[in-house]
Amino acid sequence: EGAFSMAFVPLFAGLLEEEGEEKAKQFADQAMAVLLWALLAFVVIIELAMPWVMRAFAPGFLSEPEKFALAVELTRITLPYLVFISLVSLMAGVLNSFGKFAAAAASPILLNVCLIGAVLVFSSLADSPGHALAWGVFVAGIVQFFWLVIHCRRTGFSPGLVRPRLNPNVKLLIRRALPVALGAGVYQINLLIDTIIASFLPEGSISYLFYADRVNQLPLGVVGVAVGTALLPLLSRQIRAGDESAAAHSQNRAVEFSFLLTLPAAAALFVISQPLVQVLFERGQFGEAQTLATAQALSIFAIGLPAYVLVKALAPGFFARGDTATPVKISVAAMVVNVVLSLILMGPFLHVGIAMATAASSWLNAGVMAFVLYRRGHMGADARLKSRLPRTAFASLVMAIVLYFGMDQLSPWLDGGVLERAVALGILIAGGLLSFAVLAQLSGATRLNDIKSLRRG
Repeated sequence: EGAFSMAFVPLFAGLLEEEGEEKAKQFADQAMAVLLWALLAFVVIIELAMPWVMRAFAPGFLSEPEKFALAVELTRITLPYLVFISLVSLMAGVLNSFGKFAAAAASPILLNVCLIGAVLVFSSLADSPGHALAWGVFVAGIVQFFWLVIHCRRTGFSPGLVRPRLNPNVKLLIRRALPVALGAGVYQINLLIDTIIASFLPEGSISYLFYADRVNQLPLGVVGVAVGTALLPLLSRQIRAGDESAAAHSQNRAVEFSFLLTLPAAAALFVISQPLVQVLFERGQFGEAQTLATAQALSIFAIGLPAYVLVKALAPGFFARGDTATPVKISVAAMVVNVVLSLILMGPFLHVGIAMATAASSWLNAGVMAFVLYRRGHMGADARLKSRLPRTAFASLVMAIVLYFGMDQLSPWLDGGVLERAVALGILIAGGLLSFAVLAQLSGATRLNDIKSLRRG
């Protein structure tokens, strides 16, 4: 859903900088109108064709008619969420261009609140907990939409419903948005491919990958979205002003910040994946076997975590310059690698092989993006990044060792009851955070004012 916004922000920021708020608002209203009608048409078509769509996305379900019918029904309920969240993403781009990030950043919280509320309040009324969750997603889209509308109005930039017109700026937006949809969404597309392939594996494989991805999404969502959201409007303004030096500095700081948070997160998820999954999910029909299978996938996803976030930090370097073709070429290559590796590795490693392929293709995507930006002279690792990256890696490695031996010391608690496991996990996480923070400061991997300097660009 963020593709339209990624193409929208550089154009909107440019109009805001060069032609003023009135022209920028007219463009935003037209962009929203075009997006709304296009999404409505798309949703109606997919709703009608859902059985055929599901055959393409989860062909492995065809052998179980009840599971297939349930997948069709639940997807039909949740699909309209795409309309609301895409409009939310566009309004978030407006707010971000004005330097206001809090409202958009808080929007996912509303989704979680609605999902929790749906399970607690409506599970007994719905046909199943799955139906309650599906309707929770639908309601969350409406809530998130009006949340952003209110905050846009507070900035004096109230979105208006106008007749869609394909003026030159809107046409340019569409031309840029189409490839961005693929270039910026390679992670989601890889997960979709994973789901299709996993549907041919033993029962539970899709769930193992899904739960592992949910845990992996926490640092990815927090760090990746934060970096991409803040960086794109900043780079757009700096490049419009002709300040390539400032743009390169901003991108270096974004990469540095990404590694500072994702390397320790990846190390922690790799080492403590099993107790983490155990505390979060092991109850009811989710037993020890399911915990182990999910933890294995999570450990592999964690290896790719820095790459997933690095893509979020590098992609704005293309989008801010109006180049949406190059990222899509890189993304297509990465997806081909993902499919080939998944088909090769799923045999010997089952669902873990699919996670391996996803992680490997993500590193390929990030590496090629960085290389292209470097070859074009748009970005090169500066002295600070070269100095701090190995120090961050060292601090993360030591933290991983601390966590490994900490698990051994806490094994009686980790093998105990639910409360004992949760306490032991909390001690592990606190110990890991403390060890990394101390090592990062002592080694010079970071300074207390780094986040402030990143925001200043």
